[in-house]
Amino acid sequence: MITVFIPYSGLQHSNDTINELQNCDKVAKIFLLANDDIANVPGKTELLKVDSLTSSSTIDLMIKKTETKFILLFTQDNKYQFGQFAIERFYNTIDSTGAGLVYSNYFVEKDNTKSRIPVNDYQFGSLRDDFNFGSVLFINRELLNSYKSENEYKFAGIYDLRLHISREGEILRIPEFLYTTIETDTRKSGAKQFDYVNPKNREVQIEMEKACTEHLKKIDAYLAPSFKEIEINGTGFEFEASVVIPVKNRVSTIADAINSVLAQKTDFKFNLIVVDNYSDDGTTEKIKEIAQKDSKLIHVIPERKDLGIGGCWNEALQNKACGRFAVQLDSDDIYANENTVQIVVDTFKKEKCAMVIGTYKMTNFKLEEIPPGIIDHKEWTPDNGRNNALRINGLGAPRAFYTPILREYKIPNVSYGEDYAVGLMISRDYQIGRIYEPIYMCRRWEGNSDAALDIDKQNIYNEYKDRIRTIEVLARQRKNRNANRIL
Repeated sequence: MITVFIPYSGLQHSNDTINELQNCDKVAKIFLLANDDIANVPGKTELLKVDSLTSSSTIDLMIKKTETKFILLFTQDNKYQFGQFAIERFYNTIDSTGAGLVYSNYFVEKDNTKSRIPVNDYQFGSLRDDFNFGSVLFINRELLNSYKSENEYKFAGIYDLRLHISREGEILRIPEFLYTTIETDTRKSGAKQFDYVNPKNREVQIEMEKACTEHLKKIDAYLAPSFKEIEINGTGFEFEASVVIPVKNRVSTIADAINSVLAQKTDFKFNLIVVDNYSDDGTTEKIKEIAQKDSKLIHVIPERKDLGIGGCWNEALQNKACGRFAVQLDSDDIYANENTVQIVVDTFKKEKCAMVIGTYKMTNFKLEEIPPGIIDHKEWTPDNGRNNALRINGLGAPRAFYTPILREYKIPNVSYGEDYAVGLMISRDYQIGRIYEPIYMCRRWEGNSDAALDIDKQNIYNEYKDRIRTIEVLARQRKNRNANRIL
C-alpha cells in the first residue's frame, strides 16, 4: 500500500529506519536514493541511482516506480524514529480524506535533548519554498497521474511537485508529533531568513521562481507586466520627502539613526518624523534632546496606545508635515551615506513608481560587514518581480512610498510583515522601483527583534506572511477575472 523513498548513503541510521519500515505491514516497497553505486544494500530494498533528491528527473523516476496508492518520501538523510503507530496514523489520514499530501509535527534531537517542532498548517498562500513540512511526507500517488513539470529542475523538483499537489488536492497537517529526527541546521532564525538572497543560492532561486511563476499562471494569479504610473508633480506637500522612524525602547541606537538622517544632503526640503511608541528606557528623552537642536526632526507621540510598527507608520503618514515621499529607516539602522534620500527621490521621479526599494549591507553593531553581506534582491525583475514576491520572505530595504498611495492603502497595524503586506498590495497595480547600490546599513545584534526567534514565534510570523500571501493571491485572481470580463 505504501512505496518508500529514502535518501541513502550506507550509514547505520538509515539501516535502522529501513528495519523499522520493513516491520510495518503497510509498506510494500522501499527504494534507496543514492548519488553513487553502493554495495551491500539492505535486503528487500532496491537502489536507485539519482542525480539529486531535488531534481525533476528524480521526481519523475519516483512516480514511475510507484505502483501503490501512496508514497512515503524522506527528504533528508537523517536518523529517524517513529512514534507508536505513526506510519498507520499517516496512512489512515491520507486514505480516509483523499488528501494529496500529509505531514506532521515532529521532535528534533540535539546533544541528547529532544525538542518539539510544531509546524504550520498549509494554506493557499503558502508559496514560500522554505515552508517547513518536516522531512517526512506522505503523498497520494493518484494525484500525480497528471503531473508534468514545465521545466527540467535540478533544485526545484520537490517544490514543483508540492505546488502541483496543492492544485489537485488538500495538503493536511496532523497536529501530532509523529517522529523524531536530528537537527541539521543549527543556525539562529535571524541567519536563516536571508538564505534566499545569498548569492551562493542564486541558481536555486532562479529555479524556484520559475516553478512558482508557472504555478501562479495555472491558478490564474499571475500578473503580466502592465502597470499604472503615478503623477508626482501635484501640489499639497510642503516637504518633498519625510524619513519615518517608528521606535520603542532603542536608546542605544536611536541617536545614530536620527543623525544619519539629519546629515542627508538634498536639493529639496525634507524632514524626519520619529513616532515614539511610548518608550520607557530613555529613548524619548534622547529624541527630545536632538529635536531641540534641529527643527527638521518632528517628534510624534501618538495618542493611541495600541499601535504596532505599521500603526506608527500610519501616524506619520497622516501627519500634515509628511512629505510627498515617505522613506523608511528602522531605529536600529543607519543610512549608508549622505545621499540616500536624494537617490530614493530621484528614482521615484525617473521611474514614476509608487514604491522604491533599495539595497542594504548586513553589519554587526560596529558596522562591520557580516554574512551574507550586500542584499540587493536582484531576483526582482521589472517584468516578474511582483509575481516572485509571493514566494520570497521580504522585499528589501530601505523601503520608500509615494505618500498619497500609502495614505489610501493603509499599513496593517502589526509589528512584523507590515512592510511586506503593503508592498504586495502596491505591486498588484504599480511598478516597484529598485536601487541596486547599497544605501542602507542593516545592523544585526542580539537586541534585534528577529535576531533569534523561538519556534513558536517563528511559526506566528510565518503564518502571518502566508495569510498575507493567501489574501494577495485571491485579490490577484479576482483582478484577472475582472480584466477578462472587460475583454
